[in-house]
Amino acid sequence: MGKIVFVLGGARSGKSAWAEGRVLEMERAGASVTYLATCEHRPGDAEMSDRIARHRSRRPATWRTVEEPYALEEAVSAPEAESVVLVDCLSLWVSNLLLIAPEQEDMGASDAILERVRRFFDAAKRASADVIVVSNETGCGVVPPSHLGRLYRDILGWANQEAARAADEVWFLVAGLPLRLK
Repeated sequence: MGKIVFVLGGARSGKSAWAEGRVLEMERAGASVTYLATCEHRPGDAEMSDRIARHRSRRPATWRTVEEPYALEEAVSAPEAESVVLVDCLSLWVSNLLLIAPEQEDMGASDAILERVRRFFDAAKRASADVIVVSNETGCGVVPPSHLGRLYRDILGWANQEAARAADEVWFLVAGLPLRLK
């Protein structure tokens, strides 16, 4: 079984680039790489399309990319030993799940999403590959003005706590500088 590394940071903190650098080191040591991208292309969202293109351009051609906005639990268990899976990112996955939840107005969505997060990390623990998971830290920012924004911030905060508990290593990125928390 591989290990789980959780990489957390604010927007533009350098967390994805740092995680990708770590994966490059593992690839140089002989690991094959699977990149699980949770972002879903949405027609008409030029800014997100730009963001996706920037992330794609940074990835080496040797990396296998799997675009999976919903079923991470299944996708994380596919890679074999001597490989590494980079999940970028948990925060977009939680957002995707929240936006398709029929009961966004109550705590039913929270419970259902957190159960999916727990199942994902259970699958990651059983995986033969090392799994590196990137997520946004949203609890240090302003309080969102909408109910849905506050619900998302809360669910992601709880999901990040689940991730930190499950992880063998936890890193926090600030201004491109990594700080090991666990």
